[in-house]
Amino acid sequence: MRTLAETLRADADAVEKALEEWLPARPGDPAGVLCEAMRYASLGGGKRLRGHLVLTFCALYGGERRSALPYAAAVEMMHAFSLVHDDLPSMDNDLLRRGKPSCHAKFGEAAALLAGDALALRALYTASCNPFCGETQNLSAVKLLSAAAGDVGMCGGQQIDLQSEGKTLSLPELTELVDRKTGALFAAACELGLLAANVTDDAARKRARGFGEAFGLAFQIADDLLDLHATAETLGKTPGKDAKSGKATFPALLGEEAAAREAEACCRRACELLESAPDGDEKADLRALCAYALTRKM
Repeated sequence: MRTLAETLRADADAVEKALEEWLPARPGDPAGVLCEAMRYASLGGGKRLRGHLVLTFCALYGGERRSALPYAAAVEMMHAFSLVHDDLPSMDNDLLRRGKPSCHAKFGEAAALLAGDALALRALYTASCNPFCGETQNLSAVKLLSAAAGDVGMCGGQQIDLQSEGKTLSLPELTELVDRKTGALFAAACELGLLAANVTDDAARKRARGFGEAFGLAFQIADDLLDLHATAETLGKTPGKDAKSGKATFPALLGEEAAAREAEACCRRACELLESAPDGDEKADLRALCAYALTRKM
């Protein structure tokens, strides 16, 4: 049995190849700088956890990983879109992402804005064209991704985040912010895996979504804690910006120790949702992933 680290590396490599396929270079295109910016923002970096969840949940329920690869690439494109827009001067104004200049720092604000827009649309196109799945599955994938990324998902969460700077949110308000900004795409990734495996059981898909939401909340809390103490070299982005900007975070609301306990509780909840899932290596990997979310250093 492979270790979690080995599985993450293998899945990241597979997702990277899928991204290369679905985001091809277009030399000679008059709008080539847009393609270059899209590839810059998407390729050669990141943990690919969302893509890994797509592949793992597909395999967990008996599907072939290759069937889920276009969906995994699509969810990573959608994630890249959110990062490009988050970093813009009108949003978080960050010049560093994944250990290199952010997209707008490299290509300019206008090109980065277009690259983010185009990545979101390319993600939906990729999901709609998965050659290993049927039209009904692909339509459902587009619905899942668009809902996770839109006003009830990431974009809505970002709006709440922006308007909450300098304010103290209640615990339910902060939880909703994170559920939408971070958890929605993790939840969609898990459900996309079941979709690729052609699982139609509503209860199983509900549990997969619940796992993604709980894992996403734990992951974001751990990210907020890292932001307080990690360096730019290990974090891959500018640390300490949340506190300086007066961002609403779990450590700011609860304190570091209570925030860490909340993350642990989220991971326990995620693991409980796996109890009725099929046994096997994938189930063990998902439990190990929850432990990794709490102990990671980057």
